[in-house]
Amino acid sequence: MRPGPAIGDTFHGLTPRSNAGGVYIHWLVESKGPEEIVKSVAPDRSDSTQPWVELAPDYEQARSRYDSLDRLVEWPAQRECLGDVNGRSVLDLGCGNGGKLAELVRAGAGASVGVDISGSFITARPSGLELVQGDLSELDSVAALAGRRFDRIMFLQSFGYASDPIRTLRAARAMLTDDGFILLTRTQPIRYALERAERNETSLGEEYFSRAAYSYRSSWNDQISLSKLPYTMSDLLNVFSAAGLWIESTLEPQLSEDARRRYPHKQAWMEKYLGILIFILPLRAKCKRAGGALMLLRLFRSSRMIQRLNRTTCSCPRKKFPMCA
Repeated sequence: MRPGPAIGDTFHGLTPRSNAGGVYIHWLVESKGPEEIVKSVAPDRSDSTQPWVELAPDYEQARSRYDSLDRLVEWPAQRECLGDVNGRSVLDLGCGNGGKLAELVRAGAGASVGVDISGSFITARPSGLELVQGDLSELDSVAALAGRRFDRIMFLQSFGYASDPIRTLRAARAMLTDDGFILLTRTQPIRYALERAERNETSLGEEYFSRAAYSYRSSWNDQISLSKLPYTMSDLLNVFSAAGLWIESTLEPQLSEDARRRYPHKQAWMEKYLGILIFILPLRAKCKRAGGALMLLRLFRSSRMIQRLNRTTCSCPRKKFPMCA
């Protein structure tokens, strides 16, 4: 993703483009699924989230299809990554209609909150589920989140909505419990590079590193024209790091063997465009000894150092490092 800087700012060395109408900032706004939207902001007008508000019902209809990739591969993988949610509080940022969060609460999750700009929520809500209309770019302004902490915070194909992604991730990070984590998913960036290369008759590498926006009509609603800005893996990793998070694990979910046989057209699509990335992002360097040890491992790579670290004990609650076991 190429997240959006504030007007007049730079982001990893890139500056906003100028045109005759003034300075426009374009950044990726990823919707819930295969489509993505670009928001445009000019100095003389405020940000608009209208495209997603209009597309939200079309997305929910597409997601409910029997052969949607969200049903077949994405949500099952996301659900597995969340682990045991019994008694755990969950915050879903960009929750759509709130259906996934409702499923988690029915499975035993504790008091949980879903936030979405559209405000088009399910009406049948289990006890303990609160769905509120709000902008994930302005989490400090969402009254329902004031003073709250959560064991799991989810950005399920919604992270691109953040006008300032680092600020949004830092705000989410501040709401994590000590042993909590953020579950964040993004579309494989190679997919878009391949689509552009096919359309423009260029190379994959040229399009992967391109910074030029491109537009098309949504497959959910052909009356709405969408634009995209390309992003690379380094873009994603740099944002996570700047927000004070580290990657505990990454998953690239694929269709099950049964689903491959039943839906060969979906398998053909996955083989070509790869699908999504799922990141588990806990607080960076929660354990000071573990964080320092990792730095030393990177610097020295010495067997003596590794042996010493393996003999070190630590009370880090996640127990993810040799010295923390």
